[in-house]
Amino acid sequence: MAKEFYLGDVVEMKKEHPCGSKEWEVIRLGADIKIKCLGCERIVMLPRSQFEKRVKKIIKQNVPEDDML
Repeated sequence: MAKEFYLGDVVEMKKEHPCGSKEWEVIRLGADIKIKCLGCERIVMLPRSQFEKRVKKIIKQNVPEDDML
């Protein structure tokens, strides 16, 4: 089963970014996912399949109020 990600989620990736941070914020969703490094604010776009393989865990999940019901 695929994990669910939402805009504003903070995720930890398996590998460190060259700046030393492992934490990224999800800023775009779709077939591709755009993430922003929380260490240096670099933006990277990955295919969803590759992103799901590289995510270690969700640190802060930003669930929209519509999905809380």
